[in-house]
Amino acid sequence: MNRIESLERMLASGQDSALLRYSLGLACQADGRLDNAREHLAQAVAQDPDYSAAWKAYGKVLAEVGRRDEAAAAFEKGIAVAERKGDIQAAKEMKVFLKRINKAT
Repeated sequence: MNRIESLERMLASGQDSALLRYSLGLACQADGRLDNAREHLAQAVAQDPDYSAAWKAYGKVLAEVGRRDEAAAAFEKGIAVAERKGDIQAAKEMKVFLKRINKAT
């Protein structure tokens, strides 16, 4: 059983959580399953709106699938969360990603 299957089995058993969705989103992204990654990461930030790492990953996947406006919005929310929580490194990274999106549009 691969990592995605293992995480999906946990999800199917009712162990749904922001961390599980984040992990599943990253695994799907690494496997090229970007639509699945987007869905899981959207659930991660819905379940825990203060999860700055999930906002960063969600924004990156949205940008990767060409949804630039949504990616910019995700990064903006993620930056606000990260700054409020004192997660300076995540905020800096998301600001860089946001600048890249704004330059591309």
